[in-house]
Amino acid sequence: MDAYNITVVGGAGIVGREFLKLLETRKTPVKRLRLLATARSAGKVVEFRGEKITVEETSEASFSPADDVVFLSASGSASKQYAPIAQRNGSFVIDDSSAYRMDPAVPLVIPEVNADDLSWHQGIVSQPNCTTTPMVLALAPIHRVNPLRRIVVSTYQAVAGAGSAAVDGLRTETEAALAGRHEPSGTQKREIAFNAVPQIDVFDEGGYTKEEIKMANETRKILHAPDIAISATCVRIPTFFGHAMNVWAEFERPVTPAEARELIAAARGVRLIDDPAKESYPTPMDVAGTDDVLVGRLRGDSSLPGGITLWTVTDSIRKGAATNVVQVIEEAARRGLIRR
Repeated sequence: MDAYNITVVGGAGIVGREFLKLLETRKTPVKRLRLLATARSAGKVVEFRGEKITVEETSEASFSPADDVVFLSASGSASKQYAPIAQRNGSFVIDDSSAYRMDPAVPLVIPEVNADDLSWHQGIVSQPNCTTTPMVLALAPIHRVNPLRRIVVSTYQAVAGAGSAAVDGLRTETEAALAGRHEPSGTQKREIAFNAVPQIDVFDEGGYTKEEIKMANETRKILHAPDIAISATCVRIPTFFGHAMNVWAEFERPVTPAEARELIAAARGVRLIDDPAKESYPTPMDVAGTDDVLVGRLRGDSSLPGGITLWTVTDSIRKGAATNVVQVIEEAARRGLIRR
């Protein structure tokens, strides 16, 4: 892989910081690294490979044709403002917001599932939602040989998915609650300590939240399967890292748990931890700081003969965000899709 000039928008955020760690641990070649952020974070100093890098305030003048790769880990409005500028400069842009996910001209990519979609990028590649990625990775091995017909999913999402402020909010709320006080941090729709909040993002007219709608639409796009029926319920719970979910899946043909296990166990990016006799199954604590999607509790759906249900956990900041971005860069480089 060539060494690239990489610019990160949101370099001071929770995903941006994890992205830098991954560049280090994966020994990704980097020619020059620039970190951009809001005025509030500008001036912070981050160390990368022995070099101190000062975070700069993002503006339209921040981008130049010298940027080989631009990673946007900020708001959707920031992505809409800055991604086209970097695209016009000829940069390879990866966007972590929802701004371009459903744009038909922009690939939405999980490298283990649909890397071939990178071939038709026009300068911008989109990153899936941190709940979509693990569900698709778990189901794609079966879908390849037996297409999905219907998915019902309930998620149990860690506060890290809402950013550093939400992590701090859970910590302060928990300390207050243990002292007998209720002090909502304002980082979630309701007080999150010792609670479960069945709302992530805003509701639409049909009663689903944007987070739930994202899971459905993104899954169909990634799998090139527009007719899959999908219903999601997304819940925020008081864990720091590690999104969990339970998935019920129906396929065109009946599938047995043994068939599903064999297919999932052979897939890249997925690890099966499933031994009921030994009470072996993955939890959010098991997945923090790792890159695999862990799958357990795989069994037949007792309400639908031929269907299956399974439990998955993933680190939303790693494979749900930063790891997937690094893998997109690596795959695009391997295919010669980033300019030299």
